[in-house]
Amino acid sequence: MILGIDTATSATAAAVWGPDGPEREARDDPAPGERPQHASRLLALIEEVLAGTGWEAIERIAVGVGPGGFTGLRHGISTARALAQGRGLPLAGVSSLEALARGAAGLAGDRPVLAVIDARRGEVFAAAWQGAERLLEPVAIAPGELAAKLGAGRLAGPLAAGDGAVRFREQLERAGAAVPDDRSPAHRVSAIEICRLGAAGGVTDRDRLVPDYRREPDARPRTQP
Repeated sequence: MILGIDTATSATAAAVWGPDGPEREARDDPAPGERPQHASRLLALIEEVLAGTGWEAIERIAVGVGPGGFTGLRHGISTARALAQGRGLPLAGVSSLEALARGAAGLAGDRPVLAVIDARRGEVFAAAWQGAERLLEPVAIAPGELAAKLGAGRLAGPLAAGDGAVRFREQLERAGAAVPDDRSPAHRVSAIEICRLGAAGGVTDRDRLVPDYRREPDARPRTQP
């Protein structure tokens, strides 16, 4: 079985999954305007999903490496690295955008899936897939620029999912994207999908696993006069 966690968005999510079952996910999804609770909730959610299973059943840890919020990613990845070291388990880093796209794929039909995470500062993190094929590499981009990419070719008429798709719904829908209802689970990064991606991919050296930020951090060191 695999333990999966993701803290790329304001939500905190943990899950256990195995190809033959069982699968359990626990989440903390803050209401709009509420602060993320990654630091206070992640370990409690891990304990919750492990209840009845225990660490002895876990063979690998998978963690979403983003792109996403700086503080959330740092906390999730450092927790995964510490648990992997303490438990002697292999560690897999996976794309939070790909997990988001896979979770929404069931609603897409024949359309590509555009995963969109709110990056703040007037930008989104986005990537697109058609089945297993990636059509748009992960990028930090202004919503208007992203909408301009959706007018033609294989990116035309995608299903757009994620908190960035909700926030910039109007621009994306004008460009031909379909955006599910704001309350749809398609907009959440599923820790179950993190587990599945972690099972399918290779493991990562624990000390080399770092967040996929896609841009410079908001806070920068002050230079000395």
